[in-house]
Amino acid sequence: MITKADKNVVRKKRHARVRKNVFGTAERPRLNVYRSNKHIYAQLINDESQVTVASASTMENGFDLDVTGNVEAAQRVGELLAKRAVDNGYDIVVFDRGGYLYHGRVKALAEAAREAGLQF
Repeated sequence: MITKADKNVVRKKRHARVRKNVFGTAERPRLNVYRSNKHIYAQLINDESQVTVASASTMENGFDLDVTGNVEAAQRVGELLAKRAVDNGYDIVVFDRGGYLYHGRVKALAEAAREAGLQF
C-alpha cells in the first residue's frame, strides 16, 4: 500500500529532476506551484538573483472563497498571479509544476494564468 508520505517522496524526486532543467531568469521568471490539501500557492521566481517577483495564494487576506482546496480557487490564484506579473512587467514565464501531475488544480492554475496574459 502506498502512503501519502511515499507519494510526497516520489513527488519531491520528480521535482528535483525537473528543476535541473527549469531555471528562471530576470527576463523569464519561473512560475512555481505548490499545493496542499487545503490551499494552493504560486510564485514567480528569478533564480539568478534568488528573488520572488510576484506571488499569490489562497492564504491571502483578500481571498474570499469558502473552500480553498478546489479547482475554482486554483483558477483565482492563477488569475491573480498573472495580473500581478503583468503589472510588474513580466509576460513570459517558465512553468514549474512542482513535481505534480499536470491535472486538476495545477492545470486550472496554469490555464487561468495563460488566459490572464502570461505566456509559457
